[in-house]
Amino acid sequence: MANALIRVSLDNREIEVERGTLVGELAKRLPEAEGAVVGRVNNEVVGFQFPLEQDCRLQFMTTSSEDGMRVYRASLVFLFVRAALEVLEGCTVHIKHSLNNGLYGEIDHSQLVIEKDIKVIENRMRELVDQDIPFERKTVPIETAREIYAKQGFDDKLRLLEQYKGDYVTLYSCGWFHDYLSSVTVASTGVLQHFKLRYYLPGFILEYPRRANPELIPAYVEQGKLFNVFFKAEQWQKNIQIPDVASLNDCIRRGHFGELVRVSEAYHENQIRDIAEQIAQDRDRLRIILIAGPSSSGKTTFAQRLSVQLRVKGLRPVAIGLDDYFVDRHLTPRDEDGNLDFEALEAIDIELFNEHLTKLIQGEEVSLPTFDFLTGTRKWNGKTMQVRPDQPIIIEGIHGLNDELTASIPKGRKFKIYVSALTNLNLDNHTRISTTDVRMLRRIIRDNQFRAHNAQATINRWPLVRRGEHRHIFPFQEDADVMFNSTLVYELAVLKPLAEVLLEEIGPESQEYSEARRLLRFLSHFYEVTDHSDIPCNSILKEFIGGSCFE
Repeated sequence: MANALIRVSLDNREIEVERGTLVGELAKRLPEAEGAVVGRVNNEVVGFQFPLEQDCRLQFMTTSSEDGMRVYRASLVFLFVRAALEVLEGCTVHIKHSLNNGLYGEIDHSQLVIEKDIKVIENRMRELVDQDIPFERKTVPIETAREIYAKQGFDDKLRLLEQYKGDYVTLYSCGWFHDYLSSVTVASTGVLQHFKLRYYLPGFILEYPRRANPELIPAYVEQGKLFNVFFKAEQWQKNIQIPDVASLNDCIRRGHFGELVRVSEAYHENQIRDIAEQIAQDRDRLRIILIAGPSSSGKTTFAQRLSVQLRVKGLRPVAIGLDDYFVDRHLTPRDEDGNLDFEALEAIDIELFNEHLTKLIQGEEVSLPTFDFLTGTRKWNGKTMQVRPDQPIIIEGIHGLNDELTASIPKGRKFKIYVSALTNLNLDNHTRISTTDVRMLRRIIRDNQFRAHNAQATINRWPLVRRGEHRHIFPFQEDADVMFNSTLVYELAVLKPLAEVLLEEIGPESQEYSEARRLLRFLSHFYEVTDHSDIPCNSILKEFIGGSCFE
């Protein structure tokens, strides 16, 4: 008996297919699927292994899309781990964090891993690509998953499974190798044509293309300062014995959450104190303190806490709002879509801003502007400022690390700080937690708490936020004098219940549904904490969940 037919709505037409047809089978027959690596069924991202069982809407996405590149990247990691296990028998692969054009990781083995080993692994990866081995998706009983993990020596995944509440687990396989992924995969290894493996002592960087040019590996740029921040975070997490989510969950389960909060917050305070000490030791030279970082990094709270520590050192910092130096709205530049681009450097009156800074540093009183966002014009309301030698000027803004913002101020008179939530916590050895996801969860909660925005609106705007970061912040991060890592090892347990309620509101009719479901699956791995009494009022986390003493 022939399978019943179902209706599949594409972008511009509707077709009928047999029930159970795989997305990948349909992709081979449709011209609009050319170059696609993943599908979206009723706004849920699915792999080409997914069967179509009912009437649905179907879109195809290439690696030029965020979802497509995420799937490509996850599949590359899968391919790398299999190749590494075949080349270095008995090794353990740790995918740690993003770095430069790819993902940084390390390999534990009975012998030191050297550059030659990385080259052999890369060659093995290319052999597997040439063999075009299918990726298969399987839903298996949890006991079967435990058996597979035990056979492959994945103790980290077994520990994560101990806290898993379901009866079945979705695994992916590529030949003999099985693994869990927080993403779907591409159809087969043959899709993974574009990558590069670089030896980076003591580990490696798995480089991949960017959405703007998905067939080109970008030129390598050293990011030594960023690497050092991640390295310090990893060493600290080892010291407190919280390297992954299973360890965090176990800490909470044993009733040690309060202790973890106190240690984490003390670690933050020590870093802020050290930064203040650097500034204070050079107080005669350093007159401008510039703070920049991507969205939801906790820059506002950091600036307030730094000010407190500077006062302890005998300084009396003052702040200048960069937003008050916007040009009148009719002079604001527009982006490629024709929208007003308030993030462009040209949206700021650089000449006036630098004139005021140079006068202030030399002790002259200046009249400060106030930008009226309602009328889009600059106002002069009689506000003045004059600073003394013991009053460094703090400037927080997206362009803080770009010397063009303060071109009239010699580099030697400025101290630049990069703030970002650079999480080093992993789900397991092969599944890192994206720093971008942590920041987006922070922003979803903050936008709802303080700006009356729902999660759908925040997710919808996030690509524009990210575009601004890639243009105006990330290119300058290595120019910072210091980097402050604002992540808190315990925070996702606190963010989980607050974010879940908001994400559950997004229905399948919304384009943002797939992103909401992805974040919900990610959060499902965490024990939740609803009692915030242990979190101090000056914590960076309070900037997002409410209750900050700096509000």
